[in-house]
Amino acid sequence: MKKAILATKVGMTQVFGEDGKLIPVTVLEAGPCVVTQLKTIENDGYNAVQVGFGDKKERVVTKDKSGRKEVAHRHGVGKAEAGHFKKAGVEPKRFVREFKFENAEEYTLAQEIKADIFEAGDKVDATAISKGKGFQGAIKRLGQHRGPMKHGSKFHRHQGSNGACSSPSKVFKGKGMPGHMGHVKVTVQNLEVVRVDADKNLLLIKGAVPGPKKALVTIKETTRADV
Repeated sequence: MKKAILATKVGMTQVFGEDGKLIPVTVLEAGPCVVTQLKTIENDGYNAVQVGFGDKKERVVTKDKSGRKEVAHRHGVGKAEAGHFKKAGVEPKRFVREFKFENAEEYTLAQEIKADIFEAGDKVDATAISKGKGFQGAIKRLGQHRGPMKHGSKFHRHQGSNGACSSPSKVFKGKGMPGHMGHVKVTVQNLEVVRVDADKNLLLIKGAVPGPKKALVTIKETTRADV
């Protein structure tokens, strides 16, 4: 991977292509992101670039008051966020993520990554947390059929039969049931970048991108071989 950026979802609209065809697009405010840490094989065992996105108020940034060594979590920022960002020479950021770039050694601390790293025609993968639907029944969640709606029926939108009789006397694991729907990590692959507005840090991507408005979206160059 050579190109990636963090973005927030603005919404959907439509634009006209050069051939006059109408193209539905998702508008993303991509970056600017800043490099907050460089991971190296010597220090961390792998090469990666840690980037921050979105401003964060200093009063909510954690500080290490005990003076002990900060403990890193999954994104590489420890308890003392203030010291971490100060060491990089950047303002506190709301989101911090790592990208394993092939050319990670070419980046420097506090370097900005903007939307212009992509161009029209690029193929990308978009990852975000999908919209949460709450607790839903089997019809909406799994597309199961309802029962008779006529008078006298006692089965309308219920789950239906869950298992057999005395054999096997259990409900198999993975059985489709009512439950929590949505709010899961979703990746849509091989999307096309239709337009890039470098001045406004906007990416227009063909089709739908997962997540509600204002959701954090990770845009990476696609990993799919087919185009």
